[in-house]
Amino acid sequence: MASLNAAEITVAQRLILDRQVAAHLGKPGAVLAILEALQQSDPHNYLPKSLILATARALRLPLAQMMSVVSFYSFFNQTPQGDHTVTICRGTACHTRGSRILLDTLRGTLDFAEQASAATEPTVLTTKDNKVTLRTVACFGQCAMAPVVDVDHTISGQMNRQKVLAAVEKLLR
Repeated sequence: MASLNAAEITVAQRLILDRQVAAHLGKPGAVLAILEALQQSDPHNYLPKSLILATARALRLPLAQMMSVVSFYSFFNQTPQGDHTVTICRGTACHTRGSRILLDTLRGTLDFAEQASAATEPTVLTTKDNKVTLRTVACFGQCAMAPVVDVDHTISGQMNRQKVLAAVEKLLR
């Protein structure tokens, strides 16, 4: 990553970065607020590596510290996200009630840019056409409704293959 040049960011990204630094510098939570605003300004809701580097430089922070923040918080994305998000809970209750089947169903149905092996959990997979991002979470805290799936920020419980496929089909219309 050291080979990245902060000059690789766009003029629009530079303007947003400069505004956010001016608005938040020296305030508690400045790094999180700045990164969140930058991510939200991206059409694919992510932080390109060049922008992370430019932010570290603008805040005079070591790149390693900036990367630790970006990688620690699950709401920061380091890859382009889809227009829609499907998140499957993989907590114990959801797992025992079939969330793995839901995950495998979507993994086998949608055309992802990268394929995770069946033995590993995908943290984030996005379809080649950037329409859908599939995520897993450790727990939604909705165990009584297991298995639980969040489709574009709407949580649904007692999901099965047919319901999850119908929900994704609806997204793609």
